[in-house]
Amino acid sequence: MLKTKTILIVDDEPRTRHGLKKTLDTWANGQYQIKIASNGEEAIELMKQQQKVHILITDIHMPEITGLQLLKIAKEQNISPVIIVISAYSEFEYAQEALRLGVINYLLKPISKKALIEAVEEAVQTVEKKERAGLIEKVVDTKLVDANAQIPSNREPVREAIDYINNHLKNELSQKEVADHVHLNPSYLSVLFKEHVKLTFSEYVTRRRIQRAKELLVSTNLPINDIAEESGYKTAKYFIKIFKELEGMTPSAYRKDNNEKAF
Repeated sequence: MLKTKTILIVDDEPRTRHGLKKTLDTWANGQYQIKIASNGEEAIELMKQQQKVHILITDIHMPEITGLQLLKIAKEQNISPVIIVISAYSEFEYAQEALRLGVINYLLKPISKKALIEAVEEAVQTVEKKERAGLIEKVVDTKLVDANAQIPSNREPVREAIDYINNHLKNELSQKEVADHVHLNPSYLSVLFKEHVKLTFSEYVTRRRIQRAKELLVSTNLPINDIAEESGYKTAKYFIKIFKELEGMTPSAYRKDNNEKAF
């Protein structure tokens, strides 16, 4: 990790806010600045004043300015930290909108220390990748201007595609099937999808399925086989493989981990 990077925690619950900070202060060992804000307005002010916030951890449900509204405001003001969302079980439906706003991960309350640290370490890797990619983009940016100019601003087909995916997670989903549903050429849908969602079609489907699995692992006692099926995987073996690749642990370990209430 490099010094001078900043993590901002936004949560209106003092116990959660300070608990997260205490855990990350220990983890960071002085190499990251850990800042806190009690609401969205305070967070925006901090992000304006701070030279750069590299990682933003925000609760979804907050008074006045919600977590999602905070992300939209930050985006409008060209503030683009790597984002982790904190969510309660009843707010899982917001994950779809959070993904659209560039969230890389979300943590279900109550948050275990291990899950928090792993999510932040993943975010650190993303920060470093973005910085490396930024150097490359400076070289190729002029080549992309003309191509991006051809992409229309209308997002409706993408929203319809996302809704279709979310409603058919248990089924086999192909890009052609979804493109047919929204009356677009598959290649054109691929371009629109990547631009608006910031993920490829297959990346979104995989991430959405794993999010669905994470919700079921924490909020139900369903066996792993059933969760695999509910999340759109034909075999538990393949589901466990993908889950471990993305989360760094097996589904069973994730369930056990998130049942340990740190806060």
